[in-house]
Amino acid sequence: MKKLLMTLLFAAALVFGAVFTATPAYAQEEAPSGVVNADGSAAKTDDAPKGTSFLDVILGGGIVGFILWMALFGSGAFAAYFIIDGYILVRPKKIMPQSLIDEVKEAMDQGDVMKAIEICDADPSSMAKILKAGFSHVEEGFDVIDEAISAAGDLEVEHMMQRLNWIQICSSLAPMLGLLGTVQGMILTFASIALQGVEISSLSLTISQALYTTAGGLCIAIPSITFFCILRNNANRLVLRMQVVTSDLIKNLRHVEVVEG
Repeated sequence: MKKLLMTLLFAAALVFGAVFTATPAYAQEEAPSGVVNADGSAAKTDDAPKGTSFLDVILGGGIVGFILWMALFGSGAFAAYFIIDGYILVRPKKIMPQSLIDEVKEAMDQGDVMKAIEICDADPSSMAKILKAGFSHVEEGFDVIDEAISAAGDLEVEHMMQRLNWIQICSSLAPMLGLLGTVQGMILTFASIALQGVEISSLSLTISQALYTTAGGLCIAIPSITFFCILRNNANRLVLRMQVVTSDLIKNLRHVEVVEG
């Protein structure tokens, strides 16, 4: 799992870097000036298109474009945070530690429900909360126990998915912010054409700058939605496994009596 996480993060970094550090080809070539030397050769010119650095792209859209870029970077940062948080959260050792299962199973084999409750109180995992909900209703019959466990299980699953859903929110928000930045850039471009008139080379440059935000949004959204699907599938597998283990642990409650002493 750790190797997969590092591989995907590295791939996302490569894609993001390739998009935003690449210099357009026309920025490296001499711009035709239409000026020739006395011998008929083309004269060198310093009129190559300017504003091709990434900083120029960020600042080229004005205050609104800058704010959109900051929102885009924030979306990427939040996505990375929730992805790391998801990998920390969706782990068997955190959701259903084997030590808890073994201790509760031993207590149930001895018929000591109070000891099982104490074990669950000392463990902060989701499975401990689910088991404690069932053990707390042991005197009310197995049907009530089963309902309490199901309700607690649904609550823990919902809590887990709420945290994972933030990744999906970031993956949906990033391309929309990128598209908004592109639209804003295109509006400025066509306004400049209407008011001042723009040469083809300058027009191409401003349009390419406007498209950078869309590329940035996609570079955030694609890895984010990939990680979300992986984490969601891992969470579903853990939930199914937890349900099986929980059913096995509480089956003995059909015949257990609580003894307080």
